[in-house]
Amino acid sequence: MNRPVFVSGATSMLGTAVVDGLLADGWPVRTLQRTPPSAGLMPEANHLVGSVTDEEAVRSAMEGCGSVIHLAARVAVTGSEAEFRSVNIDGTRNVLAAAQAAGVDRMVHISTPSVAHAGRALVGASAGPANPHAAVGHYARTKAAAELDVLAANRTDFSVVAIRPHLVWGPGDQQLIGRIIDRANSGRLAIIGSGAALIDTTWVTNAADAIRAAHRRTAHPEVAGRAFVVSNGQPRTVHELLHRICAATGAPAPRLTVPAGVATRGGRLIERVWESRKRSDEPPMTQFLAEQLSTAHWFDQRETQAALNWSPRVTLAEGFRLL
Repeated sequence: MNRPVFVSGATSMLGTAVVDGLLADGWPVRTLQRTPPSAGLMPEANHLVGSVTDEEAVRSAMEGCGSVIHLAARVAVTGSEAEFRSVNIDGTRNVLAAAQAAGVDRMVHISTPSVAHAGRALVGASAGPANPHAAVGHYARTKAAAELDVLAANRTDFSVVAIRPHLVWGPGDQQLIGRIIDRANSGRLAIIGSGAALIDTTWVTNAADAIRAAHRRTAHPEVAGRAFVVSNGQPRTVHELLHRICAATGAPAPRLTVPAGVATRGGRLIERVWESRKRSDEPPMTQFLAEQLSTAHWFDQRETQAALNWSPRVTLAEGFRLL
């Protein structure tokens, strides 16, 4: 615990939870992110401002660190492939190279289940191999390529693991909860298809605990060089999740229903229009979003929990109460 843990992307909701947990465990932490954290957040960590796309900034920030948790990524629904590639692929390669040059002995790479999701239903699935050619959208494709780069770097003296938290949410979340509330309040929140598709989600501190567990066990033979999907292990229908999120936040429940095929085809067309016009506002639908809301994707957590020696502490019911 003498050498700091290097954490990229620490100002995200998940990143903050990870750093808070590491500090509580007694680890010194050094962070790198594009903007400094808000006052009072993670006060005991050493915060540096910079981007993972800046090779020299990453190398300098990594000096003296003993391990890495890489969370920084471009997570958006708009943007060109080049913008996603710059952060998700090139940025990850910068972190990987700096870690190896600094003599770091382990790295936890935060990925996403979408790297292995080609639009078909996933029912009780395991963490399939990342596939940049089959993944849907710039985000998933570039994250898939980055995960492959990281896992290929696994060595006896440099252990790596990829953790894929699935649909992380919690208070203050703008990626999932914020978007749902905005759409609900503007009357644009729709049930895609029947709403009966079962999906997994993950409460934020459960995801952070799993990442810290992976950090402790990166070199373990059951963990090193592998990818693991992390979730609460409590799949619920899309209909139930949307209605409970709206109820917990005081937003109006969804009243619109859109056939899955219409949403998928429309989302594909809208993506092309947004990209061709270089629009930065959020589109009403994308192919990826339509598929996520209309197909089952939940995961068998038994292997993940056994390998990481971890289990979720906060249930969905408790999460909705806290929300």
